[in-house]
Amino acid sequence: MIKFPKNNGKLRWTSHIKNKMLFYRISEQKIQTIMKNPDRKEEGIAPNTLAVMKRNDTPKRKEELWVMYATSDPEDAAKARFGGPKKVMISTWRYPGKSKPGKQIPIPNDILEAIKKEWF
Repeated sequence: MIKFPKNNGKLRWTSHIKNKMLFYRISEQKIQTIMKNPDRKEEGIAPNTLAVMKRNDTPKRKEELWVMYATSDPEDAAKARFGGPKKVMISTWRYPGKSKPGKQIPIPNDILEAIKKEWF
């Protein structure tokens, strides 16, 4: 059973990312590891968003774990307890294989549609 993350002074978790954490079986700790030490950063599909990726390879399976987030307004940064801007965690997914750097980030269609509904 997965434990859902709670909002704190630095991170705000949307219901969309919580659902995707369940679907793809990605824990809060894994997401925080990706955020702290990504293998690659790309611009997200929604305005003012970033997507970070970490390889998650095993001998039998090659894959990437992606996390997309947005940084909140500068006004919220002043309210954050730790002094930095609050990050809004939008989505996470697993991508089988290896994507090419600099190209559009590989997002499954169901996630893309849900993000467009919520953010555009």
